[in-house]
Amino acid sequence: MKKSIVWISLLVLVLLTVVTIADSEGVKTTLANKKKLSIATFAGGCFWCVESDFEKLVGVHEVVSGFSGGNIPNPTYKQVSAGSTEHVESVQVHFDPEVISYQDLLESFWRQVDPTDNNGQFVDRGAQYRTLIFYHTEAQRQLAEDSRKKLNESGRYDNPVITEVRKFEKFYVAEEYHQDYYKRNPIRYHYYRFNSGRDQFLKTVWGGGLQLPIKSSGLYTKPSDKILRRNLSNLQYQVTQNEATERPFQNAYWDEKRDGIYVDIVSGEPLFSSKHKFKSGTGWPSFTQPLELEHVVEKTDYKLIFPRTEVRSYFGDSHLGHLFKDGPDPTGLRYCINSASLRFVPIEHLKSEGFGKYLAEFTTSKLVR
Repeated sequence: MKKSIVWISLLVLVLLTVVTIADSEGVKTTLANKKKLSIATFAGGCFWCVESDFEKLVGVHEVVSGFSGGNIPNPTYKQVSAGSTEHVESVQVHFDPEVISYQDLLESFWRQVDPTDNNGQFVDRGAQYRTLIFYHTEAQRQLAEDSRKKLNESGRYDNPVITEVRKFEKFYVAEEYHQDYYKRNPIRYHYYRFNSGRDQFLKTVWGGGLQLPIKSSGLYTKPSDKILRRNLSNLQYQVTQNEATERPFQNAYWDEKRDGIYVDIVSGEPLFSSKHKFKSGTGWPSFTQPLELEHVVEKTDYKLIFPRTEVRSYFGDSHLGHLFKDGPDPTGLRYCINSASLRFVPIEHLKSEGFGKYLAEFTTSKLVR
């Protein structure tokens, strides 16, 4: 009996030693991985938007929303938004400098903000929403000041670039509900961003886009023109490649009522869900919002007398339709889409076609279609 107890004790000791070593090695590995990452801190108005844009970049591992530059420790969002703490809404970008440089982050930052406005950003007014670059090292300071000087001398803006470059001191993480807000609350985020004027300003100044490699799963690509002509019908080709418009009430999905998602006929990337489809009376499929915000690109279309907002797919670069502000609640938007640019995947085929993660979309009620 005593022998058994001794052997059991020895076995437990060995197991604990192995676990301790494994845990120790795990910590070392984690710390080593973390040491490879650098941190950059920026303020660019609404941190929901700045976090969203930086997180799209290849080489960026995490973006955290918070507050910097003030004189009160651990401020709340309510205090900062009231403008009483001297903090600004900020983000900390954790990035791999071997994949994306600090200079690249600066280039992306300028394409997200209006650096000539020191009294806020777009619809958000007040010093707590102004732009700032907080440098962590002397090298970051030099790069930031050189980049600002270069932008000023470019003549891109009528007014001077006045974004302050300041030494980083403290960063306070914002409340949990602000982190990844664009993912957790896509309807509210997209509604806010569309109406803030941010993207409209950036498209006017830059023509749109962050001009850096965007994260992708590698699943969605645009085939060659030869393959497109072979695989698409003439109507599908003309709509997606030449911005044609199909006839209302005479297309595949204007009256489609089944549950499922709609993907790009060219690239296969998920675009819209039947959960957000509604009966618009126009004769074309209409949606209140995209299924994946990052897969839908908005561009200004000047083909008619008045400018319109064209909608295109990101990976396939397919012409999809147009966006209007006459839709129902909760967004007030109407994505008017050509059926010819879409392929419908019914709910029963989602898993078999690799779209199983969207099954959760259909657990709650949807709009009347």
